[in-house]
Amino acid sequence: LSLAARDRIASKGADFIQEGCTVLTHGWSRVVAAILSKAGTVQGKKFDIVVLEGRPDAAGVKTAKAYSKLAPTTVVLDAAMAYIMEQVDIVLVGAEAVVENGGCVNKLGTYALAACAKAHGKPFYVASESYKFARLYPLNQQDLPQMELLPPPSPTDTTTVSTTKENKHNDNNNTTMAFVDTTTKSSSSFQPIELPPAVQVEHSPCDFTPAKFITLLFTDLGVLTPSAVSDELIRLYQ
Repeated sequence: LSLAARDRIASKGADFIQEGCTVLTHGWSRVVAAILSKAGTVQGKKFDIVVLEGRPDAAGVKTAKAYSKLAPTTVVLDAAMAYIMEQVDIVLVGAEAVVENGGCVNKLGTYALAACAKAHGKPFYVASESYKFARLYPLNQQDLPQMELLPPPSPTDTTTVSTTKENKHNDNNNTTMAFVDTTTKSSSSFQPIELPPAVQVEHSPCDFTPAKFITLLFTDLGVLTPSAVSDELIRLYQ
């Protein structure tokens, strides 16, 4: 069922990826991967992919490894989404759930990404199987059901000073960025930054993106506008 749904979504969504365009995505989604694979491998289109890093678990970095086999791929910091937005043509994300008002629940940062895309006039597409449609009507982030929290992220300075031969004669040290899954303990040389007990760390795994920021939804039921989701839910639950 899931594989068949993803294949139908890929066939519809791939048509929205144009030759030579740049696609910005966030987090790992098997549906998004299927769409990109359909456009690149089956339809033979050439396009670029930009992936947000995906703190705190570096999900985007792990995703970029897979996408790099398909198309030229660039990883940018989550905080750089507005900076990079003017260079992309479309934004394409998956969803943990699509709710009755046409909004979606997805990896933390999706809401900010959608708002940024709207501010820049870029289409924001959500790809999701219809079994993820939920009879929920959240109006804000606090209306979401209680979710299992991620392990507390460890605030870490992931910039390092390169000491390679290429810059040994350069008076200015070359600062590079490393991508780290800060939700797991490792033998990494990066040292966590200790916070005082009075400082709390918020780490919800998902956020809610209102329908007004979503251009279209690619589903196995067809390409839908956000306003059509409630009608499809009525049919599904009849």
